[in-house]
Amino acid sequence: MLIEGPMNITISDPADGQGKVLVILFTPEFQALMLEQQAEQFQAYMDMLAQHINSQDKVDDRNRAGMAIIYQFTEQLLPHIVSGDLALEERIVLQLRQESQAVALTDLLAN
Repeated sequence: MLIEGPMNITISDPADGQGKVLVILFTPEFQALMLEQQAEQFQAYMDMLAQHINSQDKVDDRNRAGMAIIYQFTEQLLPHIVSGDLALEERIVLQLRQESQAVALTDLLAN
């Protein structure tokens, strides 16, 4: 499932072969926004994720689980986006060890 938003997320295998590694980059368009606009757009992205997670539409369980993981991550980022204390030009690397989470995200990002 394609979810457009302020971040580009890629997934790869870690060197130790355990789980998956997510690399998150904020889009240049998002980086160019004023701080208040970044906060608004990021909150709108989170609202859209929550709507898909909680909806009864045709989102399968794996995609829903993948979106829930992304939502949890974005929930932790939101205060830093709002305050402007996050270097948006830097990439964020997140390693997932649980295989079920890795599979859910792989499925979500592959569509």
